[in-house]
Amino acid sequence: MTLIKLYKIKSLVLISAFTVLFTACFSIRYDFKGGVNIDPSIKTFSVQYFDNRAQLVEPTFSQSFTNELREYIESNTNLKYVNGMGDVDFSGSVSNYQIAPQAISKTGTTDKAAMTRFTISIKFSYMDVKDPENDFEKTVSGYRDFDSNTNFNSVEEDLSEELREELIEQVFNAAFVNW
Repeated sequence: MTLIKLYKIKSLVLISAFTVLFTACFSIRYDFKGGVNIDPSIKTFSVQYFDNRAQLVEPTFSQSFTNELREYIESNTNLKYVNGMGDVDFSGSVSNYQIAPQAISKTGTTDKAAMTRFTISIKFSYMDVKDPENDFEKTVSGYRDFDSNTNFNSVEEDLSEELREELIEQVFNAAFVNW
């Protein structure tokens, strides 16, 4: 019986030693920043206020978009936020904030929208002070469809938040991610 215990202890020691050696020789590195590619000379960024220039205006969307874009860049890069003008600068406007009927269905003799599409578009400029050849302007857009029988006011806040997050990712990816 002591021979069996001794064998188990030796096996446990051997497995432990092998595990330590294996983990010391090999390491797995996870990159949660998803391919962010920023010139090392760029240290700071700035985000100007994104005006709402759409025909339909949601009063808090522009401020929320501006603040959340800044926070997203801060948490997903090593860049430092500065007031005024950073090494890279983001500016732009909400160019479209619209609801429109979609998926028309016929009930009897009348046509009725079965779905409504909520669309938000952001026109933005990316300016690279260190290398102006990287400057660009782009429009990003996203939409969500919802049942036309639903009151838009009851879903606007949730849909607006989803689209804001999506648009921020699109702006970030256009500026910093090489696919």
